[in-house]
Amino acid sequence: MNSTNFRRGWRSNRSVFLIVSLIIAVGLIIASQTGLLSPLEDLVSAPLNAVSGLFNRAALAITDNINRFGDVQTLQQRIADLEEALALYQTELVEAREIVSDYGRLANLLDYRNTAQNQETLTADVIGVDVGGGLRTIAINRGTRDGIAVGMPVVTGQGLVGRIIQVSANAARVMLITETTSRVSARMQTNRVEGSVVGLASGNLIMELIRLDAPVREGDLVLTSGLGGNFPPDIVIGQVTSVRPSERGLYQEAQVRSLINFDTLEFVLVVTNFQPTDLSVFEESTGN
Repeated sequence: MNSTNFRRGWRSNRSVFLIVSLIIAVGLIIASQTGLLSPLEDLVSAPLNAVSGLFNRAALAITDNINRFGDVQTLQQRIADLEEALALYQTELVEAREIVSDYGRLANLLDYRNTAQNQETLTADVIGVDVGGGLRTIAINRGTRDGIAVGMPVVTGQGLVGRIIQVSANAARVMLITETTSRVSARMQTNRVEGSVVGLASGNLIMELIRLDAPVREGDLVLTSGLGGNFPPDIVIGQVTSVRPSERGLYQEAQVRSLINFDTLEFVLVVTNFQPTDLSVFEESTGN
């Protein structure tokens, strides 16, 4: 009986609680709609709004950091792509400059070919340089297989380089006109005064045996004369930079600057239809 009474009492209390809760809820709704709860709502909503704003700011900060992290990754990838593209463009720029430089040098050789129509020439690459110890020479990638022979002149668009002194099947050695044992019969372009251009230990050139009364001036061009039979005539050797009497005062000497930069030679022309003349046979005949 006691348990039955307890269950009945609990059910009755629950019904009363629900009715009271319903009445309170209805009352609060009516009070809220009529504005009676406005002061209380403002009082309660202030801390709630503050807490809500805190959460909102925190959420915005997290979202902003996430976005920034994504932007940083994007920027880093973009920078890496740009650096790779820059390296590629720099490589292409270097190649383009080399092509332009080679084109200029080859164009000069072509101009020389067109000007010297009576000369047959063969283009060669410079594959070695030797300016220390013994002779001042360069090596080229043409040899007997290409019809190269000892004594053939070597030139560029700027003038005389030297002559072939050694030949193998696919290479040759050229003695430069700046070598101290080199001697080239020469003459001035303007007044045709003759002399001999020799190389100096410094790598410069000097024209010897010029007549004392010859009007030699700074800037005059010096050409091969063809005398002696070692070189064709009228190839540019260089330009006069200064003139002075020789040590004994019997002749004039002219400092000559070659128009060629021998340190940067890459392409040359070998004059293949010129054979040097050996005049020593006549000297021997005279001696006998």
